[in-house]
Amino acid sequence: MSKESRIEKVLWSIALPGFGQILNGKLLKGAFLIVLEVIINIQANLNKVIIYSFQGNIQAAIENTNYSWLMFYPCLYMFAIGDAYRDAGGINSPYSFLPFVFSAYLGTIGLVYSSNLMLFGVLFGPVFLPIIFLILGIGIGALIKITLVKIKL
Repeated sequence: MSKESRIEKVLWSIALPGFGQILNGKLLKGAFLIVLEVIINIQANLNKVIIYSFQGNIQAAIENTNYSWLMFYPCLYMFAIGDAYRDAGGINSPYSFLPFVFSAYLGTIGLVYSSNLMLFGVLFGPVFLPIIFLILGIGIGALIKITLVKIKL
């Protein structure tokens, strides 16, 4: 599969977990991920939290977040992206899963601390802090992958 096709499936998975799987022809898996995403989204009040966050009302976002449900989201989100990429032929080198896994781990940690951790004096809240930590996780996972490949574990 072409690099452009892999990127398309990743981008659709970023838009909504499960869309990349559907494009890969994995209809049941894609439908299951979409149903999980909708359940978690509704139970966590995620759409309302996203709206408050983008409007700059971080305190309202924090108050409206159901953290017990939202804790599932970073792992579901990164699994769907990594799975769509793998099914599209994108993960064929050793340890290619590590950026996705570390991104899920750190995104969850970012969510745990999102109600009170300030970076540079700014409270980013339950949408933006996990995104920052997801990006950090991608970088850490990529560095670990490169290191493991170089030492040939």
